[in-house]
Amino acid sequence: MPSGSLVALTIHELRGLLEAKQVSVDEIMQDLLAALERLNPQLHAYIAVDAVRLRAQLKERSGASAGPLFGIPITIKDNICVAGEETACGSKMLAGFRPPYDATVIERLRRAGAWLIPRANMDEFAFGSSTENSAFGVTRNPWAVDRVPGGSSGGSACAVAADLAVAALGSDTGGSIRQPAAFCGVVGLKPTYGRVSRYGLVAFASSLDQIGPITKDVTDCALVLSVIAGHDARDSTSAPVAVADYVSAMRTPVKGLRIGIPKEYVVEGIDPEVRSAIDQAITVFERLGVACTRVSLPRTSFAVATYYVIATAEASSNLARYDGVQYGFRASGNGSLMDMYVNTRTEGFGAEPKRRILLGTYVLSHGYYDAYYLKALKVRTLIKQDFDEAFGQCDVILTPTAPTPAFRIGEKLHDPLQMYLSDIFTISANLAGVPALSLPCGFSKDGLPIGMQLLAAPFKEDVLLRTAYAYEQATEWHLRTPALSAKGGSASGGSVQPSAISPKSKQDKLKADS
Repeated sequence: MPSGSLVALTIHELRGLLEAKQVSVDEIMQDLLAALERLNPQLHAYIAVDAVRLRAQLKERSGASAGPLFGIPITIKDNICVAGEETACGSKMLAGFRPPYDATVIERLRRAGAWLIPRANMDEFAFGSSTENSAFGVTRNPWAVDRVPGGSSGGSACAVAADLAVAALGSDTGGSIRQPAAFCGVVGLKPTYGRVSRYGLVAFASSLDQIGPITKDVTDCALVLSVIAGHDARDSTSAPVAVADYVSAMRTPVKGLRIGIPKEYVVEGIDPEVRSAIDQAITVFERLGVACTRVSLPRTSFAVATYYVIATAEASSNLARYDGVQYGFRASGNGSLMDMYVNTRTEGFGAEPKRRILLGTYVLSHGYYDAYYLKALKVRTLIKQDFDEAFGQCDVILTPTAPTPAFRIGEKLHDPLQMYLSDIFTISANLAGVPALSLPCGFSKDGLPIGMQLLAAPFKEDVLLRTAYAYEQATEWHLRTPALSAKGGSASGGSVQPSAISPKSKQDKLKADS
């Protein structure tokens, strides 16, 4: 069986092979380790890969009973706590920190039989849209290694797209799952706020953060969400809402559903190829019997400003705990306690965390709190009201995920405003707390993936997955894979053209190669 064949499959394809005893978990692990050794040095999807610890983890779980994710390798973003594994949030400030406990999502993955692959690279403390801000190096897009994979969950999305993981967990505060999913041509879901426990997620902005899956297709997304969703008493923001059977729900026909197209998302500066791909996606839905109508989200223009007041304020508060006293990095040298604080935070934080701490501290400071933070909270309420009214007219809202395909490494790194605008279409979902999903809907002339975003009312992930699945089954965008993947070759730079998979199923391709 060719190297990379197994990790190129989806969860549901691998489950079929495992249940039929056509492959073993050990074979999957060996296949993955070979792919990691070959490709991770070029892509840097993972900060570090400890093959010895991965084998030991598999050995420890060799007698575990099978679960819905038994034997499936799932990568974990570097800000989700895995007991005993280094969790540094892409930052020098937390280098060497090993949490003594598992995040709730990690406990649930373990119970489901998955084996875990820490540490997917990320923007430092999840501050960024390109995974260029990591203290441990830049991650590259497997479709074109001179392009970014998106951020902040860029390592997770890159790993899934390049077949260095079968699925992944990321976190999304303003688009950090969906935007990298769009740039890397995979599926990414930000659940409703409170749908998935945040216990064990290192906080960025506590009223916005959510953990969610990044997968190769919509079916896998439903499978992973079914495992990690549900109430958790250890998270005070976790909602006691029943978890639907997402896999069954997604197969319900979409005829009769209503999709809203917000006029405010057709903005100046959107790439013409992105706009064309979205127009074609609307046509596909109309052929499926879905009614597509115009809706309005009138406060959309205030979303970026609102987000960067609230998010930086909460980040400033959350990052105050990193002072070099209890854990993590501490600056060397003798001096006063204040010297230790100042030197530790100066040396430990990179440029982007410092920028956000300064902005957040300013908007929370005396004399400015009412003018900025309090006003932003009021506008946030209005943005949520916009979504409530829109969902009275439609079941799902359709927008681009990002205004452009993946941009070049370094292109926006020194222009924070341009970088922040990369999330212009995704941040409103976090402010409103609604679920949102990105899936592939086309490619640019340079062979770069284009993503479509679908949004639904709170706790309507079943409707979201149903809509996404219908589109996916009617198209073949999700079947394309980058040349720089476990099934492809290597690249030295420049644009990497997508290679269409034929026959349609990757499992069919596996059988054809065997």
